Amino acid sequence: MAQKATYTQLIKTEAQRLGFLSCGVSKAEFLEEEAPRLEKWLEHNMHGEMRYMENHFDKRLDPTKLVEGSKTVISLLLNYFPSRGQQDPEAPKISKYAYGTDYHFVIKDKLKQLLNFIQEEIGEVHGRAFVDSAPVLDKAWAAKSGLGWIGKNSNLITQKVGSFYFIAELIVDLELEYDTPVTDHCGSCTACIDACPTQAIVEPYVVDGSKCISYFTIELKEEIPTSYQNQFDDWMFGCDVCQDVCPWNRFSKPHNEPLFNPKPELLEMTKKDWQEITQDVFSTIFQKSAVKRTKFSGLQRNIRFLKNM
Repeated sequence: MAQKATYTQLIKTEAQRLGFLSCGVSKAEFLEEEAPRLEKWLEHNMHGEMRYMENHFDKRLDPTKLVEGSKTVISLLLNYFPSRGQQDPEAPKISKYAYGTDYHFVIKDKLKQLLNFIQEEIGEVHGRAFVDSAPVLDKAWAAKSGLGWIGKNSNLITQKVGSFYFIAELIVDLELEYDTPVTDHCGSCTACIDACPTQAIVEPYVVDGSKCISYFTIELKEEIPTSYQNQFDDWMFGCDVCQDVCPWNRFSKPHNEPLFNPKPELLEMTKKDWQEITQDVFSTIFQKSAVKRTKFSGLQRNIRFLKNM
C-alpha cells in the first residue's frame, strides 16, 4: 500500500514538472454509468456525420480492451488559455485551443516523457498514451480521477481553473492509489445553455454534437446547412461560447507553454484579411496548427458561410 502511494506521488510530481496542470488516477475498469449514456447519444444520432463515434463501442467503455493487462488510467490536464485574443472584434473567430501548435504533438511528447520516467523510476511498466485520437472517453476518466466534474455543457470543469485545458491519458499496467470524483458545482446555473448560439445543449449535460458550431466548422465535410445562417456568432473554426460564459472560467489563468503561443499575425488579422486569405497565408500561419484539419478549402467554406450572413 505504501509503495502504491509512493509511486502515485512520484508520477504526479513528474507530471507537474512536465507542465501539466493536474494529474488524477483511476482504476482501469468498465465505465458502467457511461455505457447507457453513450448508447442513447448514438441512437439519437447526436454524432451527426462523425461515424467513427460508432466504432469500438466496447473499447470506449473498457480500457482493458484497449490496452492489454491495464490496471490504471492516469488522466492529465494541460492548460491552453491564452494571454491575448484576436484583435479585430469583427474578424471571424478561432477557438482558443487552436491558436498555437497542434496540441496532439505537444501533449504526445509530454506523455512519452512521463511514461519513460515511470519506466526508469519504477521498472517494467507497459502502457499507451492517448490524446483525443483514440476511442477513450477523456472527460469521463478525468472526472472519475477527481480532476473536475462534467458540466452542463459536457465539458470538464474545475473550481480553480475553469475548463480551458486539454485532457490526455496514460493507460498502464501498474496499480496505483486511486483518486475519487469531486462533486458537481454547476448548481442552478444555465449560462452555457442560454448562450449556445445553435441551441446544441439540448438538455443539461447533453450536447447534440450535430448542432454544435465546432462540428459544423471542423467535422462536417459538406456544405453547412443554410438553416443555421446568422447563428454562428462569427466562429469560423470551433466555438468557445459555452466556456466563455461559464462563471468558473473567470479563474482561468494564461498557460505557460511556449508552443501554444500563436503567431502574432494570427491575432492581428482583420475581417478583410480573413476574407481574402490565400493558400500561402493559410499554410504559413497554420503550419503546425490544429486548424490544418479543416484544410484551406474548409476554412474558406466557413468564412464564406459567415460572409453570407
